[in-house]
Amino acid sequence: MRNTTTGEAGDRLTIGLDMGDTYTQACVLDEDGEVIEESRVSTTPKAFRRRFASLPPARIILEAGGHSHWASRLLGELGHEVIVANPRMLRFIYGSDSKNDKADAAYLARVGKLDPALLHPIVHRSEQSQADLTLIRSRDALVRVRAALVTHVRGLVKVFGTKLPSCATEAFAIKAESQVPELLRPALEPVLAIIASLTTQIREFDRKIRALAKESYPDTSLLSQVGSVGRVTSLAYVLTLEDPSRFPRARAVGSYLGLRPRQADSGDLKPRLRITKAGDEMLRRLLVECAQYLLGPFGRDSDLRRWGLKLVERGGKSAKKRAVVAVARKLSVLLLRLWQTGEVYEPLRNARLRGELTPSPS
Repeated sequence: MRNTTTGEAGDRLTIGLDMGDTYTQACVLDEDGEVIEESRVSTTPKAFRRRFASLPPARIILEAGGHSHWASRLLGELGHEVIVANPRMLRFIYGSDSKNDKADAAYLARVGKLDPALLHPIVHRSEQSQADLTLIRSRDALVRVRAALVTHVRGLVKVFGTKLPSCATEAFAIKAESQVPELLRPALEPVLAIIASLTTQIREFDRKIRALAKESYPDTSLLSQVGSVGRVTSLAYVLTLEDPSRFPRARAVGSYLGLRPRQADSGDLKPRLRITKAGDEMLRRLLVECAQYLLGPFGRDSDLRRWGLKLVERGGKSAKKRAVVAVARKLSVLLLRLWQTGEVYEPLRNARLRGELTPSPS
């Protein structure tokens, strides 16, 4: 067996890593594609540094996941070429009837040696961006928990013939408290207290996000020019994409965020499929929420709103739902262009150029 610690002159190792929470399985290939080592290392920064620091520069392939962020940064700092494989391109591993850690690591190594493009490599954002994005993800988690608890309370009181008043989620705990049936108070008052506490915490997150956007990410103000886009969405957009120049074609950002319909064309058959849902799930959901607001009764008049409402007017099955997704995709492109150019947003620019400055359809 060749000495993988020192390597040989002109030799380029290829290493596949199947990362688990406790251990990482490694498969090392030599220049000829022969397996020269299969080993296991603890999934910790200390163990990774001790194992891979002494290796000559190698190509290391790992799958995107919970540990891939720190691992890819650390391995890159050690001088290795790191390829983070897109999990969507690894269905062969998940569909295999002989799946195990050794086989997975070997598969990553062999595909990475043959043609890394087959893995559709992704690039993790910087450590600082990841830390700042965690602020938004924590807020998002609290918002979703609060929404689930509000639905829980509304559903339980309905069984007893009580319908709680419609109100903004922020005011729900206060307005619902007096409406809860006496019989249910022992069970629901603690839940209402948690909802109120979550609202307080979410407001604190909002304050921190506004301060972070203003102090560290001033470009978010360019995106917030669009009426339905707030600080949370604009900051999530900037932190997720990081570099506006990474997309030579602005329209490509829609595919990057999973807002492009899947394709399965064959001959004359072109079925209408759902979107791919690739990329960051939270940002995609935030953009969809912005699109829903933009097409709703309180959305400001704009070229984008008018375009979306025309899609709704065409009717057909799920017309409103498809229009929301289409507007979210178009919104993602608009935000990127504003970020790239630094232009002042003109909501009705196209309508003005066509001489159509009339009230939008309702």
